[in-house]
Amino acid sequence: MKFGVVVFPGSNCDHDLIHVLEEISGQPVEQLWHKNTDLKGCEFIFIPGGFSFGDYLRSGAIAKLSPIMAAVVAHANKGGYVMGICNGFQILCESGLLEGALLRNENQLFVCENVHLKTATSNSLITSSLSKDSVVKIPIAHAEGRYYTDDETVGQLIENDQILFYYSDENGTVDKSTNPNGSVHNIAGITNSTRNVFGMMPHPERAASEKLFNTHGRAMFESILATV
Repeated sequence: MKFGVVVFPGSNCDHDLIHVLEEISGQPVEQLWHKNTDLKGCEFIFIPGGFSFGDYLRSGAIAKLSPIMAAVVAHANKGGYVMGICNGFQILCESGLLEGALLRNENQLFVCENVHLKTATSNSLITSSLSKDSVVKIPIAHAEGRYYTDDETVGQLIENDQILFYYSDENGTVDKSTNPNGSVHNIAGITNSTRNVFGMMPHPERAASEKLFNTHGRAMFESILATV
């Protein structure tokens, strides 16, 4: 499996991802500059976190217009794997590859903390190594992380088993008190209906090393490698 990590002006989690994929997972990785259109044979594309184009206009709204995104969209539409983390999730929603949008946090503040996530499904490339309802601790760092979509779409996400994670407490309780940003239904990550595009606001790449005193995020990368 060859991985590609897209780099925009303002990306700041690209090297975190590259480190986890190369040094921890032992996989080949290509850095894909946003002005290029060649995915260089990469089979799995990551859109990293950060502040692409300074989050001007709206997070992800300018990045979706970069030349590389036309190639990423075409790759996804052919069944290729794409995952967006934090700003990457915002970009995928802006690009129409995932339902919904990421809005300003309910408290209107930038939130940076460790949160607990309840695994909503093990039926995805990202969560296949996690049992349903298991809880992991993963960092978040965002100002526009409030996932929003209409009630009908939420119902479809639930019915189609497209929700990856819910914000919860360490015991797996999901309610308003465990929601750090006001996301509808406490949703922290989703997949598309064909289960090849994934988005989540929390940062598993920041929780994949003993040096960071947290390896809970490594399970998601292990899930990818175990499945493909």
